Amino acid sequence: MAFKIIFLEEFGKAFVPKKVIPNLRKYLLKAGFNEVPYRFFGLLFYISAFTTTLIFIALIYPYLKKFSLFEIYVYSFFAWFLIQLFFVASFILLVYFYLDLKIYHRTKKMEEQLPDFLQVLSSNLKGGMTFERALWAAVKPRFSVLGSEMARASKKVMTGYEIGKALTELADKYNSLMLRRTVDLIISELEGGGNVAELIDRLVDNLKDTKALKDEMSASAIAYVIFISVIVVVIAPLLFAISFHLLILTVNFIGQISLATQRVASLPFAFSKANVNPEDFRIFSIATIFVISLFSSLIVSIVEKGDMKGGVKYIPIYVFGSIGLYFLFMNIIGILFGGIF
Repeated sequence: MAFKIIFLEEFGKAFVPKKVIPNLRKYLLKAGFNEVPYRFFGLLFYISAFTTTLIFIALIYPYLKKFSLFEIYVYSFFAWFLIQLFFVASFILLVYFYLDLKIYHRTKKMEEQLPDFLQVLSSNLKGGMTFERALWAAVKPRFSVLGSEMARASKKVMTGYEIGKALTELADKYNSLMLRRTVDLIISELEGGGNVAELIDRLVDNLKDTKALKDEMSASAIAYVIFISVIVVVIAPLLFAISFHLLILTVNFIGQISLATQRVASLPFAFSKANVNPEDFRIFSIATIFVISLFSSLIVSIVEKGDMKGGVKYIPIYVFGSIGLYFLFMNIIGILFGGIF
């Protein structure tokens, strides 16, 4: 009742263009959502509006009091619009990032289960079952992601739905060329009246060979992964920590020479103090380590798995690991260099 009062679903539908809805529905199907979550979109609108109101009242409006009434209206409009636009764009990017990762992990899990499912389907066909019956009997609890979608497709087929159309709609729910090609081959074999079980056996062998080849390539790249990991997580923080303390020693050394030359007026030259702030270098080091570790985690994912999206799980390990070791090295080297100057 509360959702109806504040019009969550209505606001969600109002801010989603009608031309975008078909493509959005297809995209959400790949992420495992059968319906467009209009209420969630409406909730995001209310959150962005509430956050914009707080920021406007606390930070923007106090600076507008010195202007005229007309200027206050104009500046308020543009400030409100830009802040609201910023939050809306941020929420859209976050939702897109979440859905993209969900599609990726859902597809990868399905591709891992596909050979085993096809093997069970082939066994059922060899046992004398029709394709419709064999498809339904192949649905097992261990095929969590793929099994639920295959069960829906099987129910459609058993109620009179065309096999080819049901399997095509199933393939559209995943962002997988492997599943698409498998479904196309099975449909063409069914329409041609060929031996579907034999085709499925060949598909299973090819899928397993492909997986074994990918695993072998991943294992051969482990040396590069170790090398990049050691450089990013250990060597880079150590070098930045040493550079920071060497910078402090250099600044202090130049400062002492400058004081010494100022005391001796007969010298024809003089040293000025270094205008380098070590704290600026510390901030630069942390920012650089963060950027290096972020992109290195994605590079490791590409080297190991051939895909950038799989490296998201490495980002916290690389970022927090490298920055944590940086502060650890800073303390250790600070103790070692503490007696100098």
